[in-house]
Amino acid sequence: MWFKPALSVVVATAVPDLLLFAVDRIDLVMYTMAGSLCALYGHNLPYARRARAVAGVVVAMVIGMAISLVTASLTGSTAVLIAVGALLAAGQKTLCDATRIGPPGPVIFTFVTSAALFAPQRLGQVPGHLALTLAAGAIAWLVTAGPALLRREGPERRATARALDAAAAYLAAPGHRTRHTAAAAVHGAWQTLLAAGRPTPARRALERLVVHAEAALAGGTPGTCPLAPAPGPDRLRTWARQTRARGPVPTPPAAPGTSEELFGIDAERAARHGGSRRDARRALLRSLAPGSPLLPIGARALIGCALAGYVSQAVGVGRPYWAIVTAASLYQANVTLSWNRALQRTLGNLLGVLVFAAVLPVSRTGPLALIGFCLFFGFAAEALITRNYWLGSVAVTPMALLVLEFGGTHPAGELIGDRVLDTVTGAAAGMLAAMLVTNRRAAGRLEKALVATDLARAHAVQTLAAPQSTSAALDAARRRLTGSLVELREADDAAAGEWWQRALPQEQVLAAERAGHRTLAATATRRGSIARAPENGAV
Repeated sequence: MWFKPALSVVVATAVPDLLLFAVDRIDLVMYTMAGSLCALYGHNLPYARRARAVAGVVVAMVIGMAISLVTASLTGSTAVLIAVGALLAAGQKTLCDATRIGPPGPVIFTFVTSAALFAPQRLGQVPGHLALTLAAGAIAWLVTAGPALLRREGPERRATARALDAAAAYLAAPGHRTRHTAAAAVHGAWQTLLAAGRPTPARRALERLVVHAEAALAGGTPGTCPLAPAPGPDRLRTWARQTRARGPVPTPPAAPGTSEELFGIDAERAARHGGSRRDARRALLRSLAPGSPLLPIGARALIGCALAGYVSQAVGVGRPYWAIVTAASLYQANVTLSWNRALQRTLGNLLGVLVFAAVLPVSRTGPLALIGFCLFFGFAAEALITRNYWLGSVAVTPMALLVLEFGGTHPAGELIGDRVLDTVTGAAAGMLAAMLVTNRRAAGRLEKALVATDLARAHAVQTLAAPQSTSAALDAARRRLTGSLVELREADDAAAGEWWQRALPQEQVLAAERAGHRTLAATATRRGSIARAPENGAV
């Protein structure tokens, strides 16, 4: 689905850009682009949730733009603007991580609001500019939610296909990493299907396919009896291709226990429908509460962005917003990942400056050429960045520089020199902050994940031992344990990449994962025996 976000942002950007060109006001493109870039979000969500998520993104973008534009209209102090930009970047990073909005995360918000901070502005212009952002955001919402009219189950089909492919990869090459990937993909498919709304015939077929992916995962566990004669990797990949295609969803023979599992899924869906929003609010408040492991990452963003901005100002950059954006883009789950991102971002931006220097003379031949280059680089950035971050950054840099041309031409040497300085200072200051602000809470998150996994496993064992356990109860226990194992692996990966940590309980993590996987296989086997009991005449 790499091309879907790329095409979405092209359409969402082209419509307002061409309208502004028609009325000879392309100087306002920066404000409409803030709303257009909202089309990048939510592509991994089912359409009902996507519509709500993108609407929230648009509202957050308008609020961020309002803060930036009002600040820019009230003060010309670069020091104050840098401080506000750093505060915005830290808040956007923390909220995006807490809500798990997914890619592209906070970097788009920071890019837009930081640029707006350093744009000339009068207070009386702010309402009109915000109206442009909101109007473009409405177009972005229509672009992202509109495909539901053509292919209502598209996100669910892609999530199911990923689960089938991951299960096939595990069967082809059993191992700890492939098993975790398959378990995470199956868990994600169930979460997508549960969030998709009422079951339709197509969603029912997708749920049956996910049951087969689970059966393959359980059947591939050494030392356990398979739930059913599990399909091989080739069959799973064939189903994945058919699921992604535009034809009907494949309908394989039902695995034992399918009807009981679907009954349990319906019960879970009904329970979630009543409390999902309340639970989401509680989870968000827990993520932002004191002691949350997300807060040190937000502190890194605050200190790193402020330091990057002030250093950039000190070396002579007049509008150091790109230094703030560079620093903000580095912060990942841990220091190791942030270091890798810093190297990729720096290399991509420096090469991108060379691309900008090559296309700048052609882009200045007319407004349509400028719009065309911005659309091309926007598509290239989104098409490439999920596959190779530094290559995507090569396309992001000329697009960001060309946006400045809508407000008026600038000396090419000044633009290029400022961008190189901002990139280097932003990356250096950002990594310095990442090293200075340690995240020792990552170990605490891992310990909590261990406790949650132990509790989920104990609950699953208790359900297994109960003589009257139903398939629906086993399914609910298995999904809870799967979710806890996925969180445990994420917490372990994040903590392992931090420095200056207390000793991590690696042996306990490994033991918990192995025990959890054995328990998952046992619940799947027990569910299969319950499902086969009526066929064998058992009571």
